[in-house]
Amino acid sequence: MKSPPAIDPSLFEALGQSPHKEKLVDYLALLKPLDDQGRYLPFDDLRFRWPPGLDPTLCWALVKKARVAQYVRLLPLGEPSQWGQFVLTPLAQKTLSTVDRQATTAALEYMTHHIGETAHFSYLLNDLIEDEAISSSQLEGAATTTLVAKDMLKRNRLPRTPDERMVIGNYKMMIFAWEKRHEPLSVELIRQLHRVGVEGIDDSLYSPGLFRSNDQVVVQDGEGNTVHTPPPAAGISARLNGLATWINQPHDDPLRADYVHPMIKAIALHFALGYEHPFRDGNGRVARALFYWFMFKNDFSAFRYIAISILLRNAPVKYGRSYVHTESDGLDLTYFIDYQCSVILRAVTGFTAAYQKSRVYAEGFDRWLEESGLFKQLTEKQRTLFQIAKSGMAKEFTAVNVKENLNCSYNTAATTLNGLVELKLFEKKKMGREWVFFLSGSSHIETDQT
Repeated sequence: MKSPPAIDPSLFEALGQSPHKEKLVDYLALLKPLDDQGRYLPFDDLRFRWPPGLDPTLCWALVKKARVAQYVRLLPLGEPSQWGQFVLTPLAQKTLSTVDRQATTAALEYMTHHIGETAHFSYLLNDLIEDEAISSSQLEGAATTTLVAKDMLKRNRLPRTPDERMVIGNYKMMIFAWEKRHEPLSVELIRQLHRVGVEGIDDSLYSPGLFRSNDQVVVQDGEGNTVHTPPPAAGISARLNGLATWINQPHDDPLRADYVHPMIKAIALHFALGYEHPFRDGNGRVARALFYWFMFKNDFSAFRYIAISILLRNAPVKYGRSYVHTESDGLDLTYFIDYQCSVILRAVTGFTAAYQKSRVYAEGFDRWLEESGLFKQLTEKQRTLFQIAKSGMAKEFTAVNVKENLNCSYNTAATTLNGLVELKLFEKKKMGREWVFFLSGSSHIETDQT
């Protein structure tokens, strides 16, 4: 990756001289922060898109001049301290609007209300909480498959490998972030989050809850090249305390001149923790958990069920480059913010689509049950489990996971499942010490749901 060239202010004087003077119109057309397609591209990409015959350094100087004019100061980073700044791009504005409409606590309550009396959507939500824990672990290198990890979480099975312990740690960290959403950010909260997430995986490697004590920690790319050297270990606590002070300041009053949307602050917090790299390992997991914590704190409750890491895992190189582009261009956070916004936009719209699909399926399934005569034979909880099994959302059920997903007692869960067996809708088999229930293979019952 080629870093942007340094800009000498006297460079602009060349625009009035040959040979640049003859191409002045072409040069001035570049005096804008975005390209012709509305993208905020780094120098490494832009240099291949400028018209032939133009001086790349002068082209970049014009683009940078337009960006600097629109910069918004966000937060100080590193040692020595340097301001992280950003430009609010059309992509970011579109994402903020989508999040405000579709991911708030009020929006989530509306969705839940419109599903009706069934707990089908509740089951879907609990399933989605697991997705972030699993995908975040896989992004950090965990080799366990999503299927195996889901089975472990749903059946409360103890982890058998370090990778499975990583998944459990991330799951606990997401729960912890939700439970601590009303607390202010502090150095101790960051330490606790790390401890919850990594304790018991390999304590000698992670040093749970302890900051690194030396400057030997670096961030490398897939080829072993160092792409980021964190600020010195000396002063970590002081810098994180400064970050906490900034996070805890109210910036969400639209009448204030220093207004910052909570999601922009959450993304900045994500970046700052990764940039600071305070722990020996596990920094990425903590950074993503802090993003969620801040979204929860600001009443974007739907993010409990929106797995950002699934999309980051699918494009880890782009995720890494968004960090590198920001650092190599004078801490221009726009690269990182825009990439995160592109991921968040897809994740939120995907969540909304899952809700719509769940709602349509729930309504159609109830109609089918009425027509088949089964509706009155089943309790509400039995209808829910039968519906989930038929939709394919879950293939196996135990009394323990039904108890947790449907918020009922163990005895109620067991009675519900055994009742489905008596109606020949479910079968069961003993696996280890517990009974596992699943849709009857001999059942000829079919629906027209898709």
